[in-house]
Amino acid sequence: MSMIPALHQAVAELSSAISGQALDARLQQLLNSQFGPGSPVFERLREACAQGVAQGELCRREAGGIRYGRVFKPEDALQGFSVDVVDMQDIAGPHHVHPLGEIDLVMPVDESARFDGSGAGWVVYGPGSAHRPTVSQGRALVLYLLPQGSIEFSQS
Repeated sequence: MSMIPALHQAVAELSSAISGQALDARLQQLLNSQFGPGSPVFERLREACAQGVAQGELCRREAGGIRYGRVFKPEDALQGFSVDVVDMQDIAGPHHVHPLGEIDLVMPVDESARFDGSGAGWVVYGPGSAHRPTVSQGRALVLYLLPQGSIEFSQS
């Protein structure tokens, strides 16, 4: 049974709850307090992503040791966010800029795994921020919400 509809519904519920909020430290705090590990939304997202990867529905592409894939293009039901899921283990991804910001849901597969130094929960990068996404100390799934799907990969 496809996990895609359940994932869409959970992201739609989450994105409706945060619609119009600035992508900043305050939003990160809100996400972690209301939708962090153990919350119904977090657990539904984690379960849908884990099952989607296990069933081969998510992260169908692979490059440089990173499995990834865009699940949903930006749409009104998702408040204009696109949704990508990556499967990373002890690796740094390609450097990129978030013109409008980025919201990341970190879902460690290995309990010790960290994404850019953070364990399970939400990480928010503001507009104009940039990074080389890095998973260390094990394997993690990361769900990315990008406003209008906006991302710019750096030349290397």
